[in-house]
Amino acid sequence: MKFFSKKSSKKPTRLFFATDLHGSERTFRKFINAGKFYEANVIVMGGDIQGKLLIPIIKEANGHYRATLQGRVEHLASQEELTGLTTRLDTLGFYYKVMEEDEFRALSADQKAVDVLFHEEARKKLGRWVDLAEERLNGTGIKCFVTGGNDDEWDVLSALKREGVQSLIACENEMVMVDDDHSMISVGISTPTPWKTPRETTEEELGKMIEEMAAKVPDMQKAIFNFHDPPKDSTLDTCPMLDWTKDPPTQIVQGGQAVMHGAGSSSVRAAIEKYSPMLGLHGHIHESQSVAKIGRTTCINPGSEYGEGILRGCLVNFVDGEIQGYQMTSG
Repeated sequence: MKFFSKKSSKKPTRLFFATDLHGSERTFRKFINAGKFYEANVIVMGGDIQGKLLIPIIKEANGHYRATLQGRVEHLASQEELTGLTTRLDTLGFYYKVMEEDEFRALSADQKAVDVLFHEEARKKLGRWVDLAEERLNGTGIKCFVTGGNDDEWDVLSALKREGVQSLIACENEMVMVDDDHSMISVGISTPTPWKTPRETTEEELGKMIEEMAAKVPDMQKAIFNFHDPPKDSTLDTCPMLDWTKDPPTQIVQGGQAVMHGAGSSSVRAAIEKYSPMLGLHGHIHESQSVAKIGRTTCINPGSEYGEGILRGCLVNFVDGEIQGYQMTSG
């Protein structure tokens, strides 16, 4: 008697995952277009979507402009040069505001006002991204899920949740169905970093958050863990070890070589080992692009080159709780 393996008659789901865009306009636009470009049913943004800096652009009395970017003062004599600068800032993920000299001086003397302006510009940009997602994805059937990361502040992330939005789903701390069979839970908060970012917590507390989310999963065989922090010592979290006592933190060097280590979360790894979900989606460590197996779970960190306007991602095909294949992408 011959035995044949039973193959699923269902059409596989194709998911595109990217993360750590840090406010980069060009990279986000590529992400929104990735579903159609790669013929994906689902696109997932894994956190750290907020930019890191606000650049004042000062309008001078002669009609020219100046701005300090990466330690260098740039002088802009025409509208064309100003447009060139703002395009660069958008790609780098920096926010900016054109202001008069008097406004700049007053702002420089008021840190609270600077913080208010930064959050305001961050929410505005995120709101524009929601509008873009609605425009590009409406009617396509592509599901778009977005979560925050440790660099994203709660009040900025509030711009993701808006009445009437249909194409972009804010999924942090939620259990969502990415298709008829497969669920996804998302946690954006990370363990402590030397940078003291807005959303960090202890390993113990992160473990509790994950347990609360795991309790909502209907079937672990068909589950996706979308956790911004990668599992510790998994190759998804390899980066230079830093001396946290220095300001700013500096690389630890031995024998002329940077000391490398796994900077991921032991709580995330423990949860993956305990529950064995189908897929783990991670980010946080930009330079550690990798795919690793932890038990039956395929874990992915696509890495990030947002400052160059490059979208790093990963395509994953799956059906009935089984990964059929994956491919790293860059473009």
